[in-house]
Amino acid sequence: MRTIHIGFLITFCLLISCQTSFKETQVSLEPYTIEEGFNLKVLAAEPLLKAPVAIDFDAKGRIWVAQMPGYMNDLQGSGEEDPNGSIVILEDLDEDGIADHSKIFMDSLVMPRALAHVYGGLLYAEPPYLWFVDIEDDKPVNKVMVDSIYAVEGNPEHQPNGLELNIDNWIYNAKSNFRYRRIDGEWKKEPTTFRGQWGITHDNFGRLYYNDNSRILLGDYVLPNSVIENKYFTPNESVDKLLTNDQRVYPAFAGSVNRGYAKGVLNADSILVNATAACSPLVYRGGKFTESYEENVFVCIPEGNLIKRVLLNFTGDSTIAQQAWQKKEFITSTDEGFRPVSLKNGPDGNMYVVDMHRGMIGHHAYMSPYLRDNAKAKELDTIVNFGRILKVSRENIEENVTPDFNSLNGSELVKLLLNDNGWVRDRAQHYLIFKKFNAVIDEVKELALNTKKPLSQIHALYVLEGWNALSFDFLADVGNKSEPQVASHALVLSKDFISVNSIDQANNFFTEVLNRNDVGLDVYLANALGHWIALNKEKFKPLLIKVLKRREQNTTVTDAVLSSIAKTDSILLNDGNIRQNFENTPFIEKLEKTLANKKEDRMNAIYTREVILEDTRTSGSKMFFQICASCHGADGKGIDGLAPPLMGSEHVKNTERLALIILHGLEGPVHVNGKRYDINLAMPGLIRNETISDQDIANIISYVTNAFSDRSKRLSEVRIGELRNVKSGTGMEFTEPELQALDEK
Repeated sequence: MRTIHIGFLITFCLLISCQTSFKETQVSLEPYTIEEGFNLKVLAAEPLLKAPVAIDFDAKGRIWVAQMPGYMNDLQGSGEEDPNGSIVILEDLDEDGIADHSKIFMDSLVMPRALAHVYGGLLYAEPPYLWFVDIEDDKPVNKVMVDSIYAVEGNPEHQPNGLELNIDNWIYNAKSNFRYRRIDGEWKKEPTTFRGQWGITHDNFGRLYYNDNSRILLGDYVLPNSVIENKYFTPNESVDKLLTNDQRVYPAFAGSVNRGYAKGVLNADSILVNATAACSPLVYRGGKFTESYEENVFVCIPEGNLIKRVLLNFTGDSTIAQQAWQKKEFITSTDEGFRPVSLKNGPDGNMYVVDMHRGMIGHHAYMSPYLRDNAKAKELDTIVNFGRILKVSRENIEENVTPDFNSLNGSELVKLLLNDNGWVRDRAQHYLIFKKFNAVIDEVKELALNTKKPLSQIHALYVLEGWNALSFDFLADVGNKSEPQVASHALVLSKDFISVNSIDQANNFFTEVLNRNDVGLDVYLANALGHWIALNKEKFKPLLIKVLKRREQNTTVTDAVLSSIAKTDSILLNDGNIRQNFENTPFIEKLEKTLANKKEDRMNAIYTREVILEDTRTSGSKMFFQICASCHGADGKGIDGLAPPLMGSEHVKNTERLALIILHGLEGPVHVNGKRYDINLAMPGLIRNETISDQDIANIISYVTNAFSDRSKRLSEVRIGELRNVKSGTGMEFTEPELQALDEK
């Protein structure tokens, strides 16, 4: 009997030890409305999560979450430098489809903002660094610094993020002009087009999409880095394009908006009119929604508590976007805590929403007095210890089982390149490369030539590129047999095989492409021909002239050519035949400007910008809290006996007067909004502090006018330098009458 009792006790203890640490959180979705035919489900919520900002899926399909609880804990943004961020793994131990456990992978991080499962490990951003770690038993090992200046300075809203692994095997970022890749264990970093603000995504072709606060969708008309090869040419017609002029949003209620007092921001019902904080677009590539949803873009509008649906139209040389509906959104909510900040395609074909679920989504450096008061009244600053992951799925659609990619062999991964789900295709491509399954090279080549599966062809080509297993002949064969999108990639990849030995094959291939007379193909044909002209002008110049002639006013084709002729640009400009054919065209005009840039050594900014600098308001806010807040208060409302309020002060609204006060100081009495402040202490000026520059003063003015008046203003460094020489009657602090007298001059 004693033995049975002990055995029961051991069994009971084992059962207890296997139970999850947290129960599944019950969250009501009653305040949420989603488009008919779709389901919205909470996969994880607090206390499993706190301020999630980004997710990715591992080889098993588990969700990994970057959490940023240090962001906007209060209206002053306190604690941003505290190491309270983390990366956690969500687990569903009872296998009911809802997370019931959150496992810490890394903690004590400061504002982690992005992560990506690549090369069998985890790439993650923790400013100022970009790190990579291997993973063993869900623990980080072998930590490697990929970039020590990934995000050196700046407001959390305006630092690099994203880490989007594209079809071309490079990893791209928003708010950055660099891309990354690991080859044979070594990390590579190189310039790319500067893109967007928060969040980045790609379509099935490999074009990139992004946005910023007030523009719901930006994007590149062309494949990454195809028009930036000439360092002295800055393309402005084919990358970083506004894809729609319609920035309207349709919130379900009157929420709190930063500049709601400004004309046109709100409608007659106090509802937001246009986007002010758009972020994290996602091209849906899951294959589980209806066909009309494939390659639609979904956009987060956290200030409006909604997610927008946008349609894309591809013309070959451009992309045009339009909102799917007017006066309607894909998801809306009357819960003002709903803050969608990131979207992801999932391994099951569904769409995943990262809901930071925070009262204050805008950084304190940008917060207007209007929003500050509104948020305080609604107690939005108390919504801080929340966070949710939501799943959007199509009704009555069977769930796919996510394969464990770590257990798949090469042939199984090749089959997954045929999958309808773009996430699965991307992951299969990546695993074939980094696991070096090149024993199945014949299967991959066969797929690259399978014209019935064009999307799979593109993936197969980049598997071969990752294995360094391509040749010009093979690319020409694929290009000649395949539809324009696949042939375009063959042209792009062919630039790595420019050789005297391939001149005849190249001439034949390019002639075949030219005869197809497809505008999309002409973009990449023109780009390839420019490189080959340096090798053989006689054979390839006539082909280039034909492309340019029939696309004479096509600015995307022009960008593609100018990017590719860095070695021959002056020769072509002085070529009589070129001059005769293209005088007074965009091509000649831009070519002349490019050569002028080269003469003056004026490069495209992406080749000279090393880091993203901190914006003025953020820099100013740091100095304000270091120097000014102890007397004027963090909220600018002043402190009795020390300093008058800044909020709404006439001394703040007048930037030159404000600069004089900051520089030289102010002696009382002082009036603010008609009230007299007879404080016995004089405010000292900063002019005698040699460590504070004119730029620092300008930054303080930028922050203070934004935070404590209804209009953000700036004053130039030059003017501040001039005001250093304006003195009071005593040569010390100004008095209020002296400042008023200067206003009248």
